[in-house]
Amino acid sequence: MSIETTIVEMAKAARAASEKIARCDSDKKNEVLLKIADKIEEKASKIKDENKKDIEFGREKGLSDAMIDRLTIKNSTIKSMAHGLREVAQLEDPVGAIVKTWRRPNGLEVSRMRIPLGVIGIIYESRPNVTIDAAGLCFKAGNAVILRGGSEALHSNQALADIIGQALSESGLPEKAVQLVPMRDREAMNILLAQEEDIDLIIPRGGEGLIRFVVENSKIPVLKHYKGVCHVYVDDGADIEMAKDICLNSKVQRPGVCNAMETLLVHRLIAPAFLPEMAEHFAEAGVELRGCFETCRILKTIKEAEEEDWHEEYLDLILAVKIVSNMTKAIEHIRTYGSAHTETIVTTDYERARQFVRDVDSSVVFVNASTRFNDGGQLGLGAEIGISTSKLHAFGPMGIEELTTTKFVVFGEGQVRE
Repeated sequence: MSIETTIVEMAKAARAASEKIARCDSDKKNEVLLKIADKIEEKASKIKDENKKDIEFGREKGLSDAMIDRLTIKNSTIKSMAHGLREVAQLEDPVGAIVKTWRRPNGLEVSRMRIPLGVIGIIYESRPNVTIDAAGLCFKAGNAVILRGGSEALHSNQALADIIGQALSESGLPEKAVQLVPMRDREAMNILLAQEEDIDLIIPRGGEGLIRFVVENSKIPVLKHYKGVCHVYVDDGADIEMAKDICLNSKVQRPGVCNAMETLLVHRLIAPAFLPEMAEHFAEAGVELRGCFETCRILKTIKEAEEEDWHEEYLDLILAVKIVSNMTKAIEHIRTYGSAHTETIVTTDYERARQFVRDVDSSVVFVNASTRFNDGGQLGLGAEIGISTSKLHAFGPMGIEELTTTKFVVFGEGQVRE
């Protein structure tokens, strides 16, 4: 069977399965999720054996140690995947929920009801646990899903997909509700992105290169974020100790993730008191600073920033620092160089905080908190499938509600339009 035939048949099977999954009640969906969690733990040895094949393949391809680490399934990974599914099973089912109801003057009762999106394609890199996260969330939201993982994780992903299929079958549900593209060929991705009749949404998870490729080649709507150029703005009069804690956590806690701070903006009046102490903390954590001209006058040993530094998502222990004359200039900088991902203001001025929240157009805006909290679990969504920086159809962390849409339901008593 050709690659094209395989992908087309997968998409059509997913569409057929989605109709049954959309009508599946919450108890049945939760039963399946818990069954998958149990099977992952029962078959841990098999999963890790398949994962070893991927690690060997990755080393032959010359993957970095960091990428091999992301690829590796450990006992803690098994535990985390199973725990995540059990958490998703405990989440409230969004399907069928009435979001809002109102009555028209003619007596019509109008409501909006949550419904599944239908068939979702997930394209992702490296980490096999995304297979479980994505499948679990899409399924709980009543969707069918087609998974296209990275070529380096094919054996691990297939082992996990087989477990999901077994759990679905044993529960009397269509196995094709969750499918994994079974080949490494790049052609398979191109064909998948052309199945607009049977796939409703594509969600890419990975580096900027992957996401741009998907956006440029997809005939299907894409929910995306290219990168996370996240800012912390330390305002005049900010609590310096609070600001130091927030800035250090935002940059250092996990520098290689999309919600880590990449640029620090500091009000000119507080910079002389704040920056020398902050720089010492960054130095202890191994952070390289690159500053504007004014910053370099205060921190004489750091490297001067260049224009490209303000655009950069370092994903590393490197930080750009700029002194601004006021909050308006900070907001202008964010508008010019930001990626609509995550921004924080540290301030004791309530009115400035309100203005910052109103005027900064990013998916999550924090007041006096670390950028690292832009995460579905941390914000109480239970889990997420990614962070969207496009506003259609979701903006910010995508939990199970964001994997649904709404339809109008209208009850009448014989009304006719005149």
